[in-house]
Amino acid sequence: MIMAPRGKSKEMPFLDHLEEFRMRILKTLGIVLVLAIISYMFSDQVFEFLQYPLKKGAPDIKLHFFGITEAFTLRFKLSLLIGVFLGMPVLIYHLWQFVVPGLLESEVKVAFPLVILATIFFLIGASFCFFVVARYGLRYLIMTDLPPNTQPVIGLGSYFSFLMWMMIAFGSVFELPVIAFFLGRLGIIHSRMMAKGRHFAIVGILVVAAIITPPDVFSQITVSIPLYLLYEISIVVVRMTGRKEKKFLST
Repeated sequence: MIMAPRGKSKEMPFLDHLEEFRMRILKTLGIVLVLAIISYMFSDQVFEFLQYPLKKGAPDIKLHFFGITEAFTLRFKLSLLIGVFLGMPVLIYHLWQFVVPGLLESEVKVAFPLVILATIFFLIGASFCFFVVARYGLRYLIMTDLPPNTQPVIGLGSYFSFLMWMMIAFGSVFELPVIAFFLGRLGIIHSRMMAKGRHFAIVGILVVAAIITPPDVFSQITVSIPLYLLYEISIVVVRMTGRKEKKFLST
């Protein structure tokens, strides 16, 4: 996947760059379209799989659709979304191949592993949300504080939209070590600052865990520990790579 920088090669005209970019986008869209069509063919299995958090968190709740075209529209949107998700490696590859000729060799050595790590951390966060956090969040939001003589009726679109944004949110939170790396390299933060703020981070993590999980210790620990480990990993990352770290270590 790594392509050598073109530091010594002949520069391409601007229109050639645009043509290359257009071709790479078209190739990516073609792959995404094929994957979306395949996903649509297996949309029943996709629906079944995506209901996993609901079945674990609130097994008595059934999903409903409220419009004639809602089920079809949702199948189409989910298939397209899955096509984009599965085609993301192709998109990253083509974007990388387009951008890397303009980078210095030292920048390539830093940027390439960061792209890989950012992707991995996002997938871990989204998976953690899907298999662990979402069930607790759904159970709390659906089953807690219901008015008397009422029954929750959850729409297909509402459920899948909630699940998608939850996964995006947790995937973004799991990017904390990557964000800490950039802020450390820019000299905005340093490991001592983060270590001193550890108790605030712990309180914030416990509050978040208490909000999105049922009131039992096991559930709160299950959510809290990974978030706290992310913070500690971020401190280590900043300590190893931050711009201000050598100055602090020498004092």
